[in-house]
Amino acid sequence: MFVKKLSYQIAVSVILTLPALCATKDAAAVESKSSTKAAVLWREPVDIRSRNLFYGPGGRAHEPRGKFVFVKEDLDGTNPKFVVKDEEGVKWKVKLGNETRPETVASRIAWGVGYYANEDYYMRDLRVADMPAHLHRGQNLVSRDGLMHDVRLKREHEKKTGTWHWRDSPFSGSRELNGLRVLMALINNWDLKNENNAVYKVGGENIYLVSDLGASFGSASRTWPKDKSKGNLNSYQKSKFLGKETDTSVSFHTPARSSLIYIFNPKEYFQRIHMEGIGHNIPREDARWVGRLLAKLSPAEMREAFRAAGCGPKDVEAFSEIVERRILTLTDL
Repeated sequence: MFVKKLSYQIAVSVILTLPALCATKDAAAVESKSSTKAAVLWREPVDIRSRNLFYGPGGRAHEPRGKFVFVKEDLDGTNPKFVVKDEEGVKWKVKLGNETRPETVASRIAWGVGYYANEDYYMRDLRVADMPAHLHRGQNLVSRDGLMHDVRLKREHEKKTGTWHWRDSPFSGSRELNGLRVLMALINNWDLKNENNAVYKVGGENIYLVSDLGASFGSASRTWPKDKSKGNLNSYQKSKFLGKETDTSVSFHTPARSSLIYIFNPKEYFQRIHMEGIGHNIPREDARWVGRLLAKLSPAEMREAFRAAGCGPKDVEAFSEIVERRILTLTDL
């Protein structure tokens, strides 16, 4: 009884503060929108049927190779990360933990249908020279000689200039943004915080993308224990995809609200309630549009995306079959 009463008091307190918080975020988003001239979220992939999902947006030419040296630790986000430099002076952001495989796959599928994505590569084994004696995070994942396993390397060749908001961007209401919302539901990416969206300046354009796709291919929300929510085949198989339908719109189950245990972290819990709307009330024709794009990716290439992330044959097949069933659901809308 006491817990229920406490939870209710916390909920009321946090909800009363939400309008002011949202107003601040919305104002920032409008300012960003008005200052953007050449904003790009998606480009039609004219070569969609021949895209190589094993190597992804960076291709084979940018595949990490050679020796790597530690540069600095990155304390953003929840997973252990640090920056390294290769023999050619290219910087890479190394991520450890349970997001490495799902993020590698997700970046390839997003890129495959025309959305921009980071150049992510999975490496089963990576050795880094000059590692510090102590890391703030992930020390138990690195051996004394700098060897680590199951890592994701992201090529750091463009400068991030800012973030963008799901609810207020230069693309609000567009088919392309709605398609991206559907894509996030397809892969069960529930961690749709605005800070996980990045803007990169490339030439005379501002490129918009989802820069953190690691919370994918697991449950539809943040769950407990945490290992069920990312890159977990059992959770992905059991999760629901399509939600409420009308004649003109569809809603999806991802992102869903976090497990109730997170009520004791009210800021986190209510932030994620605010995200639920990202997967709701999407025009049927926009959902069908991105479904038809996804359907152009061959079954063989879809499996290459999972193989690129180090998945074994059984997992490659099982994950791919779920994705393909969801794509069929979209094309049949």
